[in-house]
Amino acid sequence: MAEIVPLSQAIAELVHDGDSVALEGFTHLIPFGAGHEIIRQRRRDLTLIRMTPDLIYDQMIGMGCARQLVFSWGGNPGVGSLHRFRDAVERCWPGPLEIEEHSHAGMANRYQAGASGLPFAVLRGYQGTDLPSVTPNIKPIVCPFTGERLTAVPALNPDVAIVHAQRADTDGNVQMWGITGIQKEAVLSARRSLVTVEEIVPELDARPGAVVLPSWVITCVSVVPGGSRPSYALGYYERDNDAYVRWDAVSRDRDAFLSWMNRNVLEA
Repeated sequence: MAEIVPLSQAIAELVHDGDSVALEGFTHLIPFGAGHEIIRQRRRDLTLIRMTPDLIYDQMIGMGCARQLVFSWGGNPGVGSLHRFRDAVERCWPGPLEIEEHSHAGMANRYQAGASGLPFAVLRGYQGTDLPSVTPNIKPIVCPFTGERLTAVPALNPDVAIVHAQRADTDGNVQMWGITGIQKEAVLSARRSLVTVEEIVPELDARPGAVVLPSWVITCVSVVPGGSRPSYALGYYERDNDAYVRWDAVSRDRDAFLSWMNRNVLEA
C-alpha cells in the first residue's frame, strides 16, 4: 500500500546512488519536482530511463547525477537540442555519459514486458535501421511458428519509477488524465515507485479516460503542487512555453547553467 510522505523523504528512501530511475511523462505531467529533489540530494551514478528525455534530464545530467541514459528521443521540445546532454556525450562534462538508444516502440514494448512480468518483448521494428549495430540490447529473433524475422528487446524493470499525476485520495490511490504516455507501465514495471500529485482529495470521482493506479502498486505518494512545471498538468496549469525557450540559452553555457541551477533548484 502506498505511503503518503513528503517528497524529500520519498526520494531519500527510494532513490539510491547507482539505481536505474525512470521519470516518465510525455509533454504532460513530467515530474520536474521529483527530479529537482534528486538533484538536491546529490544522487550519483544513476541510469536514467525515459522515452523522451527533455529539460529535467538535461538538468540531472548537467548536475552529475547520471552515468547512463536509456532513451528513444532526446531534445528540448519545439526548441532544439539538450546542450547539457550533448556536452556530456561529446566532451564528458561533468562526466562521461553512456547512452543506449531505442525507438519509441522499442521502449514502450520494453516497459510493457516489464509490467507483464516477461523477460523480453518482440516487435517488428528496427528492421532496416542502424540501431541494432550500436545498441547491444536489440537482438534478432525468428518466430517459431511462421519463421518471420522479428526483433527482441529486454524488459525494463527500473529500480525506481517516478511519475506525476493530478491527484490521489487519502488511501494513496492515484488518478491521472489527459496525455498519459507510458506512466502506468513504468510504475507497474518498477521495483519501487513514487507518484507526485497536485493534491490529495477525500475520494476520486469518475472521469472518462482517466488512469487509476491503485495504492497497492505504488510505494510512495508525495504532494507536490506545481510538480510538473514548466510542463503542464491538465486541469491545473498550462505549459510554460517561454521557459523551454529560455532554457536553450541558459543550457548552452556551463557557468550560466550552474548559476541557474543554484538559484532555481539547489537554493529553492
